Amino acid sequence: MATSGNLPVIGAESNLSRYLQEIRKFPMLAPEEEYMLAKRWQEHDDTDAAHQLVTSHLRLVAKIAMGYRGYGLPLSELISEGNVGMMQAVKRFDPDRGFRLATYAMWWIRAAIQEYILHSWSLVKMGTTAAQKKLFFNLRRLKGQMQAIDEGDLSPEQVTKIATDLDVPEGDVVQMNRRLSAPDHSLNAPLRAEGEGEWQDWLVDESSNQEHVLAEDEELGKRRTLLTAAMAHLNERERDILAERRLRDEPTTLEDLSQKYGISRERVRQIEVRAFEKLQKAIRTAAAEQKLIEE
Repeated sequence: MATSGNLPVIGAESNLSRYLQEIRKFPMLAPEEEYMLAKRWQEHDDTDAAHQLVTSHLRLVAKIAMGYRGYGLPLSELISEGNVGMMQAVKRFDPDRGFRLATYAMWWIRAAIQEYILHSWSLVKMGTTAAQKKLFFNLRRLKGQMQAIDEGDLSPEQVTKIATDLDVPEGDVVQMNRRLSAPDHSLNAPLRAEGEGEWQDWLVDESSNQEHVLAEDEELGKRRTLLTAAMAHLNERERDILAERRLRDEPTTLEDLSQKYGISRERVRQIEVRAFEKLQKAIRTAAAEQKLIEE
């Protein structure tokens, strides 16, 4: 739909007044005239008819866009996005349904502006569901009614009321309020006016150092290899008793092992101690040999 090239151009905010004056020059359409223009566009792809339909509603776009000034984005950009929504509305408008173009176009204008705000307001994606979008665009209004605009976190009673009014989870209300109260800041922003140092310089990585993790994995692998080799120096009963007493999360009792092997508990304890001493000696010997090889 090639009508945007003929629309009044809105640039910087300083040109806003001139833009508003220009769009007032386009006449409002009578119902019959609007219907005929819409049919010409629908049936014959008459771009001149589409252009008249769009320009006659530019004041509606500007009025709707002004209702979204509280989100910190330039009004000129909101109007431009609303104009895109207006063109989409004209493209899909069916005059035979019996309602005026303005009634249909309002939805497209708001949708275009709201989508632009959601994508521009934060670097982090937000408002991905219909309920979250409703919360994003109604939270400020409801807080104003509660006179809670300048407060930090909402009280539990306020959170409950907003969640009930908008039919959203209370957790979403808390999270969205914090997002709106603390907009994004660049990690590259300087800490001081002189520009020395950035915020990212103070971020701490809580995850483990990769070099340390790799070194620990290698050390653990060596210990397991030494342990496996050292266990080979024990006989079957010594390995079993040592494993049951020293290598299990919940060690087997001396009583259970004494019944298993038909010996006294004291004898089981002695075998455990002797097996552990043999194991230590074998590991020390193997570690010393490994060190010599590495050197």
